[in-house]
Amino acid sequence: MKPKSNRYARSVLLAMACAATLAVSACDTIEPFEEEDAIDELLDPNRETFFGQGGFQLFGDSEPRNESGALGVNSFLWRASLDTISFMPVNSADPFGGVIITDWHSPSVAPQERFKLNIYILGRALRADGLRVAVFRQVKSGSGWQDAGVPSDTQIKIEDAILTRARQLRNDALQQQ
Repeated sequence: MKPKSNRYARSVLLAMACAATLAVSACDTIEPFEEEDAIDELLDPNRETFFGQGGFQLFGDSEPRNESGALGVNSFLWRASLDTISFMPVNSADPFGGVIITDWHSPSVAPQERFKLNIYILGRALRADGLRVAVFRQVKSGSGWQDAGVPSDTQIKIEDAILTRARQLRNDALQQQ
């Protein structure tokens, strides 16, 4: 009687041989294509793709009428958020979920404290209630960092700065039409 491992190895080899035979036999049905036709098809903006007509566009088309583009959130709020916090290191950014999380940042004028921001863009409309900012602050004490309070108007000031920048971006886009 043969060991069980040999039977298993033979069945695996047989399955691989069958799969290879099927794969090779399917190759003769592929028709050659003209390179120019393939390029024309890829460049067609109205082609049907897995992502729908026109394909996948990360930042939307060049026309400002489409404010949200292919992002899951308003593109003006997204860009304005990144512009406003450009001095801080970004830890993660999800343009489809609308979340930007910064890493800790210590301003040069106050090296004993550091800040972190979480920015949430809540929709596709350019509205004040479509944006939320969470501000975190820590103060150095001894050998570590301790959580500290943040003035209540800090969050509002950052949200206002982002909204102001988003309106500027939208106005610039409308003037270019």
